[in-house]
Amino acid sequence: MPQDQTTTPSPARSEDASISELIQQLSEQTSRLARQEVELAKAEMTIKGKRLGIGAGAFGGAGLVALFGLGALTAAAILLLATAISPWLAALIVAVVYLAVAGGLALAGKSKVESATPPVPERAVASVKQDVEQTKLRAKEGRA
Repeated sequence: MPQDQTTTPSPARSEDASISELIQQLSEQTSRLARQEVELAKAEMTIKGKRLGIGAGAFGGAGLVALFGLGALTAAAILLLATAISPWLAALIVAVVYLAVAGGLALAGKSKVESATPPVPERAVASVKQDVEQTKLRAKEGRA
């Protein structure tokens, strides 16, 4: 029974395939692989974008806490401490406490931003490099 030339041979029969069939298979597999790599890169960039957004939000939160903390609560704390110590010392103590809180939030934001940078899909890049190496090895084996 003659074999239909439009069907793709199974991997088990690849040694019987013609050069044109092998090239067609390589082209199809390369296209599919490229699409998969793009999808991986998209997913990785989405995750990094979310981390970057969380880090930026933490920086914004640090600024907001510092602003309100040094405004409304500072006045109340200074007045409370001023009953026991000099008013200028009370103001200094409260300011240091609120700035320490703001510093902690800024460090948390910085670590989130650093974990999202550089904004490069590292796993996708590594996977593409590995795929290129595998293709080169298979091409060399085919010529040998």
